[in-house]
Amino acid sequence: MSTAIYRYAALAGLIAAAMLPAGSMIAPAAAQIGGIVHDPRNYAQNILTAARTLEQINNQIKQLQNQATSLVNEARNLQSLPTSTLQELQGQVDRTRGLLAEAQRIAFDVGDIQKAFDARYKGAALSGPQAALVANAEARWTNSVGAFQDAMKVQAGVVTNMGAARQSISTLVTASQSATGALQAAQAGNQLLALQSQQLGDLAAAIAAQGRAEMLDAARAAAAEAEGRERFRRFRKGN
Repeated sequence: MSTAIYRYAALAGLIAAAMLPAGSMIAPAAAQIGGIVHDPRNYAQNILTAARTLEQINNQIKQLQNQATSLVNEARNLQSLPTSTLQELQGQVDRTRGLLAEAQRIAFDVGDIQKAFDARYKGAALSGPQAALVANAEARWTNSVGAFQDAMKVQAGVVTNMGAARQSISTLVTASQSATGALQAAQAGNQLLALQSQQLGDLAAAIAAQGRAEMLDAARAAAAEAEGRERFRRFRKGN
């Protein structure tokens, strides 16, 4: 736009100069028309000044437009992600913790485990009266069966959470792809990391429950072997 104005100003100057009589180009040109003095050179200069002023105004408008665009982008970057799966993730974690808390007879507690082993799996539990031996053996069997049942419940809960996790992943990936700013993209990424942590927690819970069942069964087998030796000793002593 400014280039066209410059061209128009230059053309106007040339036309004004061409309108002057021959020989008057040496001295400053001025004409009086109806009592008004008209200076073609001054007229052309005024047009050039107006063109420069218009160009400056256009530059200022462009700067304001760039600043407005920058503010709009900053506003987008500060917009929060409208999608949140935090409540669902917390619910899944709570369900897994609840299943672990339902552990039968011997819970996931160091003190409880120590007491149970002292009472059922070693020492006097393997050398007491006959009735006590039978009761302890039955208690150990019950512990093993209950532990395997607990492990299966935890595993079933983890499988259930996998379905919800799949839906959460789909929701978060869609939200991240349609994010309009840096904050929304970062929040979507954080929620995906939280989902990954929840899945790792479920995996750890399943491994712990399975390991607990296997260890209790191994302890039951070891106690049964020790009890068998005690019974055999008593048998030989009785004979």
